Amino acid sequence: MQAIELADYREAVARLYLSTCGLAEFRARRDELFASHPQSPIPPAERATFSGLRYFPPSDDVIVEVALREEPGGLNIDTGGPDGVIRYDRVGVLTTPWGPLSLWWIAAYGGGLFLPFRDGTCGSETYGGGRYLTDTAKGTHGRGLQVVGPGRVRLNFNYAYNPSCAYDSRWACPLAPRENWLNDRVRAGELRYL
Repeated sequence: MQAIELADYREAVARLYLSTCGLAEFRARRDELFASHPQSPIPPAERATFSGLRYFPPSDDVIVEVALREEPGGLNIDTGGPDGVIRYDRVGVLTTPWGPLSLWWIAAYGGGLFLPFRDGTCGSETYGGGRYLTDTAKGTHGRGLQVVGPGRVRLNFNYAYNPSCAYDSRWACPLAPRENWLNDRVRAGELRYL
């Protein structure tokens, strides 16, 4: 039953990310999903009183279109959980106003794009382990990262979100590798979960 619930949760996440709703409605619908779904990362004991996630105010200043520079490479990230070590292949490097970020392809069954990052807000305003802009293997398509043409992507940090392990230690999450640590503060997206 748990596998079916998890598949249903991932489908609900994908539907939300692929919907045409604006940012405010997206956040409200995400809060509803987190409060009600059995596979929500919010601990079951906290769901009845869960009143929603906290976010930085929306800003057009954190939406950028950038070039993707090919730079082959790979790394292995230990998830710390039953998935063990996962192989990531670098798709390329994105030159953002806050610094370079490597975009990864998860080299596992089905694969998917993955863009984790840490920035100067981590640990004080946002989750200390960093946040994600996309993890398409988990259904987060088309909001934080959109392909807009050959070798170009649009990043929208208003959609930066915490990994599941930020809410409950029962989850194990891959965190941003050192090359995706930004010194600058990206004051956008989801704040630290209280």
